[in-house]
Amino acid sequence: MVDVLVIGGGNAALCAALMAREAGASVLLLEAAPRAWRGGNSSHTRNLRCMHDAPQDVLVEAYPEDEFWQDLLKVTGGRTDEALARLVIRASSNCRDWMRSHGVHFQPSLSGALHTARTNAFFMGGGKALVNAYYRSAERLGVEIRYEAPVDRIELDGERFVAAFVGEERITARTCVLACGGFESDRDWLRAAWGQNARGEWPADNFLIRGTRFNQGTLLRELLAHGADPIGDATQAHMVAIDARAPLYDGGICTRIDCVSLGVVVNREAQRFYDEGEDFWPKRYAIWGRLVAHQPGQIAHCVIDSKAIGRFMPPVFPGHKADTLPDLARQLGVDEATFMQTLDDYNHACRPGTFDHTRLDDCRTEGVTPAKTHWARPIDTPPFYGYTLRPGVTFTYLGLKTDDQAAVHFGGRPSGNLFVAGEMMAGNVLGQGYTAGVGMSIGTAFGRIAGTSAARSALAQQQQPQPQREGVRHADA
Repeated sequence: MVDVLVIGGGNAALCAALMAREAGASVLLLEAAPRAWRGGNSSHTRNLRCMHDAPQDVLVEAYPEDEFWQDLLKVTGGRTDEALARLVIRASSNCRDWMRSHGVHFQPSLSGALHTARTNAFFMGGGKALVNAYYRSAERLGVEIRYEAPVDRIELDGERFVAAFVGEERITARTCVLACGGFESDRDWLRAAWGQNARGEWPADNFLIRGTRFNQGTLLRELLAHGADPIGDATQAHMVAIDARAPLYDGGICTRIDCVSLGVVVNREAQRFYDEGEDFWPKRYAIWGRLVAHQPGQIAHCVIDSKAIGRFMPPVFPGHKADTLPDLARQLGVDEATFMQTLDDYNHACRPGTFDHTRLDDCRTEGVTPAKTHWARPIDTPPFYGYTLRPGVTFTYLGLKTDDQAAVHFGGRPSGNLFVAGEMMAGNVLGQGYTAGVGMSIGTAFGRIAGTSAARSALAQQQQPQPQREGVRHADA
């Protein structure tokens, strides 16, 4: 019997597997995806948000605990467990040496990745390089890895884990770590969660999935149906405004449109609907998917002029380009007269100021709703560019309630041998909203905790006679 079974193949799962193995436990990792697609959503990441009290290698200045906490508190609107959030924040300050020991390399903030040089450590080679490094290290340490091994159901004895099933194969283990993501790739579940809006639309039918197609939420659904304590809201997610031409799955970061704060955003009725300059982009980019999701047809258009070119990370697809705003309106397929009225109103509302995209500057609007509170400059310098947007879901926040030992809870009681990490428990920290890199902070912190807890439990079981089991059930019974 294996000591620790890890279900999942992304950052959190790999951190758990590595920590459990380093603690002396035998480890089997089951990844649902084929080897070429291993790593889940972690393959599409590029950085980790890190607390630090002084400059550290690739991180400049300082980003202390309380500032990190306030940033998180602001984006979540208070929908967060402060104790667990602070655990993540503190863990982010001391994980990078361990990550380096497993082959991860870091680099300074990328050019065009605005406002992150102080807060985020970037992975050299991106998330794919990170998960590849972890897999190489896991193989060297003797972690057994199986690909194309989706777990269909698990067997429980009360709140204790007994076995997992891959098809008809029953796999027993002393302990288990669940790290197999949210349910964002289950289109039916998304549709049911979001329902039908007042316009008669089913918004989720128009969502794109930025990450892996393998996050179907199978075990999340099973655990919730059989007594695991839930956390979070099924409609809350890390949801970004991405290029409407992005693929249904695995578009990743390159489909994100990062010029919102440099221009204006209109819906398909050519009306603005939110303050594009509310705050720094890394603190606000993840609200725009949800904003677009509430617009007619779940469509919006980001409009910039030539003054913005070179100031943001360009997306993979070129935008519409026009020498006049009326021509751009026609290319975007919006009503020309309304579009021109919206742009004229915005342009006339812009007040002179000193433009500085590195700070919350004094370039703002007056007399227009919604206001643009920073970086407001007239859209008046051709050529003009437009990007059509749709909501892109990265991961969902509905998950399993946990504690500082990463245990799954049943009726308020922690399981003694079933643990959870990554997206499956991120809702404990992220009730809503997002700030750049915090998903990897959560996955790294709780992956390491879950692996340590699972190994401790498994090794303790080896020292004790096993009690007689009663009332064994399948999680799908």
